[in-house]
Amino acid sequence: MTTTDTRDGARATAGPARPRDLAADLLTLEARRDPYPLYARMRRESPVHRSAEGIWYLTRYADVEAALTDLRLSNDRDRMTRAYVALGGDLKAFSRLTDRLGRVMSNTDPPDHARLRKLTNRAFTARRVEALRDGIQRIVDRLIDEAVAAGPAMDLIEDVAAPLPMSVVCELFGIPDDDLPRVKAWFSRFGRLSEDLDKSEEAIGQYEEYLARLVRSRRADPGDDLISALVATQAQDDRLTDSELLSTCFVLITAGDETTTHLIGNGMLALLRHPDQLARLCADPRLIRDAVEEVARYDTVTQAIVRVVAEDLEIGGRTLREGELVYLFLGATNRDPERFEDPDRLDLTRPGNRHLSFGNGPHFCLGGPLARLQAEVAIGTLVRRLPELRLAEGTPLEWRPNPLQRRLCALPVSY
Repeated sequence: MTTTDTRDGARATAGPARPRDLAADLLTLEARRDPYPLYARMRRESPVHRSAEGIWYLTRYADVEAALTDLRLSNDRDRMTRAYVALGGDLKAFSRLTDRLGRVMSNTDPPDHARLRKLTNRAFTARRVEALRDGIQRIVDRLIDEAVAAGPAMDLIEDVAAPLPMSVVCELFGIPDDDLPRVKAWFSRFGRLSEDLDKSEEAIGQYEEYLARLVRSRRADPGDDLISALVATQAQDDRLTDSELLSTCFVLITAGDETTTHLIGNGMLALLRHPDQLARLCADPRLIRDAVEEVARYDTVTQAIVRVVAEDLEIGGRTLREGELVYLFLGATNRDPERFEDPDRLDLTRPGNRHLSFGNGPHFCLGGPLARLQAEVAIGTLVRRLPELRLAEGTPLEWRPNPLQRRLCALPVSY
């Protein structure tokens, strides 16, 4: 027992000291730089953790893997909005954005999700993704050529990892090269939604109008691009509505941009900090696919995803109630020693590397194969063409202040 002073100076008896809320430590500068020691502590001390705000945090591989396939944990946009409002959150920006997007794969549950996913899968095929390989290679080579021509150092994020996904997705969707600057400007504004809602919404409106024109153009004159393929699904029985088609284009073009950028950035950082593994890749370029899987596990871009409890359920002896929010920490699961041997070690030849970086179950990341392909080409080409690549000396690395995402502000390198 402890005692505390009341305002009038009397002594009052209090109960046992309340244990520290480990979730609060995710917001510290130390955790921003390296969250993995904190995850290890959470797995040991409170693997199914309820924060002071009433949000659940899951950090064990087995729990998160099961949760990703459990339909009692919902991704529905309306449930999510109600859950945040119940916590007192200001969801003006979130609500207005989701209202504009409509109901898409990423914010629906089955059966709506299954129908939308099936239709999109028909258009976004493995063949279509693999057909982009040569184009991705040309873009990566051009970006490296431009960076090398500018001098003996570069910011790998700004010069290679950031411009690549946008160029690739424009090729995939048949967006003309001349329109790329406008699309990039709109994307930049989307990323500052919370800073200026009105300007962000203006950009979203302009982007929607632009996509609508592309859809009308492809309907009149189809091409060999993803928008044309999505338009073709409208001839099927369970077709996409016009609103769903536009929203699906919006989400597919937008979703993989920064995730792919930072898969490349985090992956190159991991390799540069582990010269033995970098040397293995240099010696055997055939390891590149395994290398991408391992860096995706080792320093996960999407550290956590959010679900809301649709029906009471029990996880790890704790009861999660309907309407409560649940954060599934993919970054923590990918370092769980119960699933991965010596998980804090980077090992490009790690066997059985079934990480959860791209999710699992119904909402498994549709763009995962494209993100992997871009990372394979970008990392493989950087390692091959710049054998002396190294971290710039005397420049501290900074991470963006979002505990749900692991993203570098910059990655200065020399060669």
